[in-house]
Amino acid sequence: MKKVILAVPKGRILKELIPILSKMDLKIEDDFYNEGSRKLFFKTNEDNFEIIRVRSFDVATFVAFGAAQIGVAGNDVLTEFEYDEIYSVLDLKIGKCRLSVAKKKNEKHDRVEKSGHLLVATKYKNTVTNFYAEKGIRAECIKLNGAIELAPKLQMCSAIVDLVSSGKTLKENDLDEKEVLLNITSQLIVNKVAYKVMNPNISKWIRKFEKVVNEQNN
Repeated sequence: MKKVILAVPKGRILKELIPILSKMDLKIEDDFYNEGSRKLFFKTNEDNFEIIRVRSFDVATFVAFGAAQIGVAGNDVLTEFEYDEIYSVLDLKIGKCRLSVAKKKNEKHDRVEKSGHLLVATKYKNTVTNFYAEKGIRAECIKLNGAIELAPKLQMCSAIVDLVSSGKTLKENDLDEKEVLLNITSQLIVNKVAYKVMNPNISKWIRKFEKVVNEQNN
């Protein structure tokens, strides 16, 4: 039987995912729980089930290209890449946050948009471009992967689009949340080809996830 590989994201989402994996009676190598470990591939107590730990933005790519058969990715990543090779099969109800537009406090929100052109710092280029195109606004994106809140203060851009949870980071950097592009939760995703070829095995794991998620949310 071919192995099923699960791609999971590093960081905050993984912390929320671990209790779900535990309730599925999965026992994973100790290094998996060590945030400082550089190890990326992990065996489990299931002979035909292994886990890879990658950056959140890369999970969908690993699944789309068949390197992993299933994965956990946020709506933000799925919307940004729009891979045809992926099915989203289950909302895991974790990793809740939102993708929002933020600007400097007291920024004239309408003045910038009425010019028909907006300079935005973000790592979500496709999502931002499409969002503003629907409003008839041309958004030019500056790609930043970190310290994005500095960009408006240093006059690199008019606005940023980034993930927001509590909003504390925005406030600490004198930014106001202006508009929500997308409400986000983490999804269980599968590779379409693998789902057809390995359906009994993959379906078994989908059901295990589904059972735990339903129990947690009832």
